[in-house]
Formats: sequence, structure tokens, C-alpha cells
Amino acid sequence: MDKEVKKAYFDKLKDNIDRFGYQLTYVSAPIPFCYSTGIYLTHKIPEIIISSLPQGICADIADNYVEAFKTKMAIPLNEPLDFLTDKFAVYLIDVPVSNLKDYVLSSAKFYEEQPYKYLQAVYPDTNGNFPTETGYNYDQELMGYFIPKI
Repeated sequence: MDKEVKKAYFDKLKDNIDRFGYQLTYVSAPIPFCYSTGIYLTHKIPEIIISSLPQGICADIADNYVEAFKTKMAIPLNEPLDFLTDKFAVYLIDVPVSNLKDYVLSSAKFYEEQPYKYLQAVYPDTNGNFPTETGYNYDQELMGYFIPKI
């Protein structure tokens, strides 16, 4: 990416954060993923990353996440949440930013030396099984540790 294209991209990123509070970046890769930039700055809650779901579902989960938690003190981790999408329950897990250095490039550039945090949305396969359950069959890549509360 040449300097002018890169500058235009980051200008647009900053504009979207100013206008909408954050930007979602969808990356088409062998295992696609979507991640936010700006949520931590704007709403003081962790950014979110979602692996292997279509862009529209990623946007729904991210939008609902921000709406649900932007005014709350605590975000429940490793617990099933049924309001982030109407399709299935979603768990939120903590992800060390160091695990994401090859993924969240826009966030790394945007925040530079400022601290920021990430959570990952973890969801079931088409049979309703989560990654720790027998028979789980989906290509979701886990960036953090998924230990659901029982």
C-alpha cells in the first residue's frame, strides 16, 4: 500500500470513529475475521474481534455489543449472551492484544502506544456446539482462552 492510499485509509478510519464511534474492518482471509477500532476510545469498553462469520452478522454482533455495554460497568465474560444476535448465544472472552498482532493492524496503528483491549465473540457451530464441546465442527479461530462458566 503506497503512502497516499495508506493516508487516505487512516483518514477515513479516523473520520468513521468521529462520526460513528468506531469502524469495523472485515478481512477476507482463509479464515475471515472482523474487528473493531475505536470502541475502546469512544465507549471505554474493549474492542471486539469475531472470527469466521459473514460480515452482516459481525456488524450485528458488534453494534449490539456496543449498545448493550457502552453504559454498563461490567461485561460478563465466559457466559452465554442471547442478545448480541438473534441467531445464537455468544460468549465474550478476553484476548490479550499480543495474540492479535497479526490481525488488528488498523487498531495497532490507530492506538500506537496507547493501551487498548479486545474481547472475542465466540459462537456455536451449526449444531449448537461450542468449541469446548464434543462434536464441535466449525473453523472459528480462538484468539483467547474459552472457558465457559457452568
